[in-house]
Amino acid sequence: MILEVARQLTVEGGTGAIAEYFGPGADSISATGKATICNMGAEIGATCSVFGYDSNMSDYLRATGRTEIAAAADKVAADLRPDDGAQYDQVVEINLDALTPLINGPHSPDRAHKIGANGVGKAARENDWPLEVSATLIGSCTNSSYEDITRAASIARQAAAKGLKAKVELLISPGSEQIRATIERDGLLADLEAIGATVLANACGPCIGQWERAADKTAKPNSIVNSFNRNFPKRADGSANTLSFVTSPDTVMAIALSGRLDFDPSVDTITAADGTEVKLDAPRGDILPANGYDPGVDTFTAPPADGSGVSVAVSPTSDRLQLLQPFGAWNGNDYIGLPVLMKAQGKCTTDHISAAGKWLTYRGHLENISGNLFIGAVNAFGGEVGVGLDTLDGSRRSYPDIAKHYGESGVQWCAIGDQNYGEGSSREHAAMEPRFRGGVVIFARSFARIHETNLKKQGLVPLTFADPKTYDLIEETDRINVHNLPPVPDQLVKCSITKADGSTVEFEAKHTFSPEQVEWFKAGSALNIVRAKVAAQK
Repeated sequence: MILEVARQLTVEGGTGAIAEYFGPGADSISATGKATICNMGAEIGATCSVFGYDSNMSDYLRATGRTEIAAAADKVAADLRPDDGAQYDQVVEINLDALTPLINGPHSPDRAHKIGANGVGKAARENDWPLEVSATLIGSCTNSSYEDITRAASIARQAAAKGLKAKVELLISPGSEQIRATIERDGLLADLEAIGATVLANACGPCIGQWERAADKTAKPNSIVNSFNRNFPKRADGSANTLSFVTSPDTVMAIALSGRLDFDPSVDTITAADGTEVKLDAPRGDILPANGYDPGVDTFTAPPADGSGVSVAVSPTSDRLQLLQPFGAWNGNDYIGLPVLMKAQGKCTTDHISAAGKWLTYRGHLENISGNLFIGAVNAFGGEVGVGLDTLDGSRRSYPDIAKHYGESGVQWCAIGDQNYGEGSSREHAAMEPRFRGGVVIFARSFARIHETNLKKQGLVPLTFADPKTYDLIEETDRINVHNLPPVPDQLVKCSITKADGSTVEFEAKHTFSPEQVEWFKAGSALNIVRAKVAAQK
């Protein structure tokens, strides 16, 4: 269902909005199904997503050891439902009875196709997307509940009974240790492994590029199908050749057994080892485990009651860990003469800004992980990926190298984003790295909400062009000036462009700073505020 919502609203259609799901169809969805939809509200840019309280939520609370909370919520259930006559800015009606499976991609979770030869198959033939699938993946944080796994396992059981095995690599990431332990106890893990699936540890794993892929798979265009949240270029394995499609766990399982992107289990058959044609039955699943959840191995380690005596010792030669130095406070001056380090063309997600995969080795070392800054961004001045102009020496080099050169030279800079800049994972490093390397302002036609807030937390100033056409006026050698700082809530920010010939172009920019967030900016970061408050209490 969320893929249909993404199709209709696009990845930015929910920006600045709260998405509320209501109606009889909403009540028919399990609590974990609702969680999937709300989790993937980020894919439409929503501020948050909500469902009214219902019996499915009550059942889930009781099944997970929260009977007291369920009982309390049951007493006020009417107050946790949409008000009669509630008015909405926009209403999207979806008939679940008429909804057919979708597979969205590649490169964006709102690029929707119906499954089968006349849907994604037709699009694949028109765009030369490989129809032979190279890998299939189920799970990670979102589509990996007990219900999801039982439905996938039901397909696996009938496949095994009919002599079928997965024709391509099939990796499954349980959503939690509790889910892993429960599916192992209930025999579902064995059902999945019987058809050739590999069940991984419960972690982000392949969703953020942490898996082993053979070079012969990524050396040429290849298609992968998964049930993850998003499918941006290079996110899954770092390869520009990989075309990633997102769909339901049920559909992933069917495609794994067929090996084809255009497979439609409702009409197509699969040839078994003995030559017979096998038609898959519709999957069946259990919303909750009949025998309750198995919590699995308790991996929680309680912190010491008094941490004042704990010291953190990091080797100065470590390439994985580095103690953070507080970002400096604002010096009270406007930002004048900022070079444009990067102007992104089109989609610039947090994966483009700060790639995951192999780079996560350095997630505890800000300097080293900053080597991935903007490496996926498409340069609006010519279309190169991850490469721009170093205005200090006139050379063309990678964005990370330019940022390092500017930062070490004490040069503050700005970057320019297009629509929905920073969509995708709420990746803190995508805001920390620009700040660490001397970035102070990020302009965009529009921002993804979470990333916009993350930029503010690190002391940067995210500004939206009051006139989106201003984006087109900015050239590679321009210098940008931001006046009348700090930002004043509910007021436009005066800015100007200084051209190479000395002429200027004035423009205005919008912002969403609250009074509290203005204080973050003045202090240099939100963490500096917290640090000062803690110090004051000692």
